[in-house]
Amino acid sequence: MATRWTLGCDAADPHRLAAFWAGALGYQPEPGYQDPDGASIVDPDGVGPAIGFLRVPEGKTTKNRVHIDIRATAAPGDREHLIRTTAARLAAEGATVVQEQTYDGRLGHIVMHDPEGNEFCVA
Repeated sequence: MATRWTLGCDAADPHRLAAFWAGALGYQPEPGYQDPDGASIVDPDGVGPAIGFLRVPEGKTTKNRVHIDIRATAAPGDREHLIRTTAARLAAEGATVVQEQTYDGRLGHIVMHDPEGNEFCVA
């Protein structure tokens, strides 16, 4: 049996960041978790790991060594459209597009920053 785990994230504004990621991933706030300096989101189906956000005093200074990738999967002919549509939705919710990565002339993924500048990809 696999070990249950939680992804822990530092944040300047944990509630704002939790709200962004809840929307991005289809998660919801963890029931009963109330902390002014922290927030937690969970998969409503109980399948994915919980993600916690804890307020820290220092800002982000370097590239993330670990990050979340969002898989916008679809039939091969629809993949590029779905990646672009997902990236546009996340940009409207506070993310920033950094760059597009192509492979053999096809869009592979879009690198983005969440509202606090943490890198993630839409692939």
